[in-house]
Amino acid sequence: MEITEVRVFPVDEEKLKAYVTITIDNCFVIRDLKVINGTKGLFVAMPSKKCKDGSFKDTAHPLDNQTRDVIESKVLAEYQKSIKEGKGFKDSKKSKEPEPEEKEKVQE
Repeated sequence: MEITEVRVFPVDEEKLKAYVTITIDNCFVIRDLKVINGTKGLFVAMPSKKCKDGSFKDTAHPLDNQTRDVIESKVLAEYQKSIKEGKGFKDSKKSKEPEPEEKEKVQE
């Protein structure tokens, strides 16, 4: 298994740091992985859905620790790279008003 693409979508929240989409072997996409700032540092949470009882269940997850480690190391490396490059943050709670020069481009 090879992770052939990692797309990071940083957000500006206290614990949630980014949403991530990965592509495996150029043929399988997993969306909505999350980079979380936990008590022991950054970790990757698998995509999940909320159940009727309030618990969360992963909708996709690795079957062994080796695969989990490969995914987590690749995702966290790309997250750190995107932070260093200053790629755009998005506030996941509210949409951002475009900058004045962006408004001008939209109006043209």
